[in-house]
Amino acid sequence: MTQSQALSILKTGANIFLTGEPGSGKTHTINEYVAYLRARGIEPAITASTGIAATHIGGMTIHSWSGIGIKTSLDKYGLNKIASSKYIVKRVRRTKVLIIDEVSMLPPDTFSIIDAVCREIKQRQEPFGGIQIVLVGDFFQLPPVMKIETGSKTPATLTKESLCRFAYDSPAWERANPIVCYLTEQYRQDDKDFLALLSAIRSNIFGNDHLCQIETRKIGYHTAPSGTPKLFSHNADVDRVNDEILAKLPGEPQVFTMSSQGPNALTSTLQKGCLSPETLCLKIGATVMFTKNNPKEGFVNGTLGTIEDFDKNNRYPITKTRNGRKIEVEPMNWTVEENGKIRARITQLPLRLAWAITVHKSQGMSLDEAVMDLSDVFEFGQGYVALSRVRRLSGLYLLGWNERAFQVHPDVLAHDARFRAQSEQTIHIFSRMAEDEVVAMREQFIRSCGGKIISESRGDIPKTFRVPPTCASLMASARRAARNSENTRGERRWERTLALIRSGKTIADVARIRSRTKETILEHLESLHALDKLSAQDIAHLARGFEQEITKIHDAFRALRTDKLTPVFERLGGMYSYEKFRIARLMFDKKFAQEIPAPADFVKIREKHLNAYLPWDKTQDEELRQLFLKGSSVADLTKTFNRTRGAIKSRLAKLELWND
Repeated sequence: MTQSQALSILKTGANIFLTGEPGSGKTHTINEYVAYLRARGIEPAITASTGIAATHIGGMTIHSWSGIGIKTSLDKYGLNKIASSKYIVKRVRRTKVLIIDEVSMLPPDTFSIIDAVCREIKQRQEPFGGIQIVLVGDFFQLPPVMKIETGSKTPATLTKESLCRFAYDSPAWERANPIVCYLTEQYRQDDKDFLALLSAIRSNIFGNDHLCQIETRKIGYHTAPSGTPKLFSHNADVDRVNDEILAKLPGEPQVFTMSSQGPNALTSTLQKGCLSPETLCLKIGATVMFTKNNPKEGFVNGTLGTIEDFDKNNRYPITKTRNGRKIEVEPMNWTVEENGKIRARITQLPLRLAWAITVHKSQGMSLDEAVMDLSDVFEFGQGYVALSRVRRLSGLYLLGWNERAFQVHPDVLAHDARFRAQSEQTIHIFSRMAEDEVVAMREQFIRSCGGKIISESRGDIPKTFRVPPTCASLMASARRAARNSENTRGERRWERTLALIRSGKTIADVARIRSRTKETILEHLESLHALDKLSAQDIAHLARGFEQEITKIHDAFRALRTDKLTPVFERLGGMYSYEKFRIARLMFDKKFAQEIPAPADFVKIREKHLNAYLPWDKTQDEELRQLFLKGSSVADLTKTFNRTRGAIKSRLAKLELWND
């Protein structure tokens, strides 16, 4: 989806999840939408899941906006306390549009709490009290930091998602049912080979060819190019490198201290999120990075330079950027705005020392070059975030890496495929809408928000959306499509996989035959499973040889009362491969509850019925059909085919010969 298409859908007032790869233009699209709303007298609430992200977009954290602070759970008393705060009540009641940036770093519990607060204050049971929710982020980026408490006695809470990891796991996400806008353009990387490498990591098809590319960028610690920023996983490494190198430069440092105006709570949040430090020490020769955007002056967040001198009158640093431009850097403001008014402000030079920076703080930056040490990467997505900061492969210098560096979260991988399919279906649905209908929807939303109508030119609607309509209620259709979209081309690919699986092939066999990875074949099975096109008998043979592992995994699913992979994987200490966990989940689904017994009974049942849970072939299907039509009972067929009664009934139902 293009930025213009996403913006057009945003203007209709639907709940939106705006996503896409790093550099696809998510922030730019949101800025365009904010400008559109403000021009019509509507002030959106601009928030983010972290202080850094909030500072980037000129908003506040969602925790501060909603009044929940650091709460990770909320009981009735806590909810009533927030709803009795006049300031929070006033803020939420006047909000018509709520933007939450970096939603990937928001835990599901917190997402549900925010929904509960909005509904309570608005006194409306619609998701988030009827506010338009605009969720922005990429779940391949760094995930939420989860605090797991054991042995604590807590009161009954309003949410039950503590075992889940991502915001999309929250029931509030399902209720909000956001339309997915998946941006597919790329504005950061201008190196096609490097872009393909990043896409391979994102798609979990990173292979030897990609590793060979990575290895060409490996360097020794002492051969790192001077002045190039180093990205580390931990703050301690960053502080150590910056302090050591600055101390080696000759001369006395020039010290610049941040000033602040506004409530302490807000200025403190701004300071924590600002990439420029409260106390900035600079020397001539220091490598620096700009921390704010000012294209007119020739710099953006991430532009690198070197301190050449200090102005003799005001002491401001004169910085020479990598492209040779000299800039006298003056202080700039970071603000928190609410309802069109500035509530807090901090002022500092938009610079920081740039010999080193953490991967976490690099989010949102575009770097020409960087030195990275990915050997201590400990979280899914951390390596991907670091690599995607760089514009091209030639600007990448790697000190080392570990196995986790090029891995993405398997649960996110599965959801990403659905998000892409939903976005494609959204484009299809909106392409059937007439221009007049799109304009009417926009105007209706503006009126409902109390804004003023400003006539728009037809050119504001993307050409791909300007096609005569043939249906009504397209907004509802788009929402249904976002939930139930089926990619026809994808289904044809999946059906070929299913045919091979039904013939008794293993996942490895199918991957080899179809020249795909095992990961891709598993994705096909999960997609078929979601479309109710996969039966227990189709996949039972995949458990052959590790029935005991399946038993333990299923026991963990039951104990945790979830079908999410992450909590079960963590409970079992990662003792099995993710492939086994995913196969086990396919067999555990409630849909198969009447077809598959508890896995502990697998061996016993196979001793009694030799063919139990093995796939059927066409010959057996035809024999079963003929015998049943001739009057054979289920008991007789059980003996003939060496299968359970449930298996016989299930197969007869599939052949449309049995209906309970």
